[in-house]
Amino acid sequence: MSPEKKSSTNSKLDKIVAESRKNRESREQGYRERSLRMYPWICGRCSREFTRENVAQLTVHHRDHNHDNNPLDGSNWELLCVYCHDNEHQRQLEAHAQGPGTAGEAKASGSTHNPFADLKSMLKKDT
Repeated sequence: MSPEKKSSTNSKLDKIVAESRKNRESREQGYRERSLRMYPWICGRCSREFTRENVAQLTVHHRDHNHDNNPLDGSNWELLCVYCHDNEHQRQLEAHAQGPGTAGEAKASGSTHNPFADLKSMLKKDT
């Protein structure tokens, strides 16, 4: 490929990437602004309250993890602080890594200890 064609291809690609980023940023800005007007500035997980000084630490989480699903009623959004938002996405990654059917569920190989397993018989002994 000639240097001129390569430069032209790179230029087109750069334009496409720049336009995509611009569109994503404007889309994000739109639903963020709407959600901040719609909901109280409180993290939906830890209940931390936010003010104008620290509202930048409040994020919009998409419940279905689809950033293109932005209904006008806000039903796919919840406001989370950056820490709870990171935690939510980490939990999703871990559930996905465990395999199908485990999203949000404890692994079957979890704790098997039952401290009250024989409580009834122990209580009978004492009486």
